Amino acid sequence: MIKAGIIGGAGYTAGELIRLLINHPDVELVFVNSSSNAGNKITCVHAGLYGETEMYFTSELPLNEINILFFCTAHGDTRKFLETNAIPEHLKIIDLSQDFRIKANENKFIYGLPELNRRAICKARFVANPGCFATCIQLALLPLAKHLILNKEIHINAITGSTGAGVKPSETSHFSWRNNNISIYKPFEHQHLAEIYQSLVQLQNSYNADIAFIPMRGDFSRGIFATVYLDCKIELDEIRKLYEKYYDDHSFTFIIDENPDLKQVVNTNKCLLHLEKHGNKLLIISIIDNLLKGASGQAVHNMNLMFNLEETVGLHLKSTAF
Repeated sequence: MIKAGIIGGAGYTAGELIRLLINHPDVELVFVNSSSNAGNKITCVHAGLYGETEMYFTSELPLNEINILFFCTAHGDTRKFLETNAIPEHLKIIDLSQDFRIKANENKFIYGLPELNRRAICKARFVANPGCFATCIQLALLPLAKHLILNKEIHINAITGSTGAGVKPSETSHFSWRNNNISIYKPFEHQHLAEIYQSLVQLQNSYNADIAFIPMRGDFSRGIFATVYLDCKIELDEIRKLYEKYYDDHSFTFIIDENPDLKQVVNTNKCLLHLEKHGNKLLIISIIDNLLKGASGQAVHNMNLMFNLEETVGLHLKSTAF
């Protein structure tokens, strides 16, 4: 039995992670740390877990009692914690913040996109979980990079649900502003661009063109719908074969014929990809649930790989059809 702990238990991704871990057949969730909620029942914050757990948040950190530690902390806090606390040598870590996603000499973390780094994740002690936009967009592009097809600018429009902004209320996450509304933010400058570039260059070292990324805020709670297009003269049938071969042995990414809609992936750990050709333009539609495939579901996928479990264990989740 894998014994797990969570630091930063009050946010949306933590709520999803708690739900997945308490229902995982091979995991015992030992503690959920939250300094602001210590002593309160987890269901006081994550009301959707009523009837599933009687656990309380704690301010304690019994690191010697667990095998794996998940960080659902604000960006910057994981790095600070690791710099100021002794980490038991046996303890594995999955960080859901952006602190260790970009490679550096002192960075021992493996970038945790299973469709890119599965073998390395299986042997890893420390894993940096990818960003939600980055996951959705990379899955749309990895087969092209693998076959050195990316040679010109890539154009991306992607819209995300309000949970992507985190649980803390802000001017652009309040219901009265977000409902029946849409807006862009951080055009061409989103922080996930760095990890997208990093992964594309890992597969296609020669790639150095621009990525024109326009992120958008949607008036729905969860999910990411990304449209990616670029110049490509290769016929659609050949492109589809490349995608099918690349994802043939991956359990959560599927190439589909139909033009997809977001409800097909909400509440699942799936990524659905749809390919079209319009003249010399290749259009790729990529959709995921930002809290699952884009965060907590991917973290559990990584945990399964790190402990040599079948990678889909605990992740047979069903979409919201209506």
